[in-house]
Amino acid sequence: MPPEPLRCAGALIVDDDGRIFVQRRSPRRKLFPNCWDIVGGHLEPGESLAEALAREVTEETGWRVSIVLGEVGEYRYRGSDGLERVETDFLVRVDGDLSRPRLEPGKHTEYRWLTEADLDVLDEDRAVNDGLLRTIVTAGFAVLRTLGL
Repeated sequence: MPPEPLRCAGALIVDDDGRIFVQRRSPRRKLFPNCWDIVGGHLEPGESLAEALAREVTEETGWRVSIVLGEVGEYRYRGSDGLERVETDFLVRVDGDLSRPRLEPGKHTEYRWLTEADLDVLDEDRAVNDGLLRTIVTAGFAVLRTLGL
């Protein structure tokens, strides 16, 4: 019997201009090295999706989740480590200085705020992530439109 997939929570952080935050993973990362990514990660034992979401946002940016605007979707994928993951992503707003995220040293090297016109940047490492991030961020912008934001 195959093991249960690892559970992950992801945050598509939105600013007041309707842009979505992405950060570049370090080239030394085992999964998706040097790729753009949203904030998020694996659930710790006993942790809920909401708890993991809040923890990951704070760990990776220094910001705090202020409101969850909605669920973007659930994505199943197999990482280069061979492990299956199920990731649930949420559109969120955060508290903190949005011009100064505190990126995790050694894990992320840069960040940007994307508009829908900027989505092509997410294809830079498409061979590594098979276009998954572009799919997720595109869905995030669709949810933003349905919310009228």
